[in-house]
Amino acid sequence: MTKQTVLITGALAGIGRATALAFARDGARLVVSGRREEAGHALASELRDLGVEAEFIRADVRHEDDVRKLVDQTVARFGRLDVAVNNAGTEGVPGPVVDQTAESYHATFDTNVLGVLLSMKHQLRIMQPQGSGNIVNLSSVTGKAGFANASVYTASKHAVEGLTRSAALEAAAFGVRVNAVAPGPVQTEMLDRFTGHSADAKAGFAAMLPLKRIGTVEEIAQTILFLASDKAAFITGQSFAVDGGMLAG
Repeated sequence: MTKQTVLITGALAGIGRATALAFARDGARLVVSGRREEAGHALASELRDLGVEAEFIRADVRHEDDVRKLVDQTVARFGRLDVAVNNAGTEGVPGPVVDQTAESYHATFDTNVLGVLLSMKHQLRIMQPQGSGNIVNLSSVTGKAGFANASVYTASKHAVEGLTRSAALEAAAFGVRVNAVAPGPVQTEMLDRFTGHSADAKAGFAAMLPLKRIGTVEEIAQTILFLASDKAAFITGQSFAVDGGMLAG
């Protein structure tokens, strides 16, 4: 079986990093991307220590030239692009609607929405002529509902859900699948920041979940691997909540 070539944005921490490690253990060839050079090269070295081919390419998904070069360099290195995981994201500036500004809007939407749009544009530019490929976008349970004091972040994830469905409809005829994963509360640096590093706030999140615990990045990574695999060959245009039952109530 030919090894998959996998590109992951926002790969240097949290869900992105866990996903890179999971794909490496599955034998994939990897390009990991982010904005921090030292952390990126360290991750690529760690992945190579697991016995796979891996490269770090610095890119900022807010800038189309960066995204174009990221995709082109991936294909130049490995000859194709089989899986793209669009994980780069930010929580922006939490707070009530009345405190939001044009600056806080752009700080969130430029990464979470424009970054996903530009990434899919250039990933599909390769995958559609190739006649195959899988894209997995990172959404959030907030993209399926609402969340107080996170209005701009919530709006950005609603946009990711819409972009995912629209791209899936366009790409299906070319044999390319596009899906999203929508995590609930997961132990990441983003959750730490959002909760003000408060153990009580995290405990409050856990208490409202039917499973009564915060999720792990490894659990999200396994859902991404499933969607990128042949086991999910008849799934496209969907968003999978991995949320400990949060949206079931």
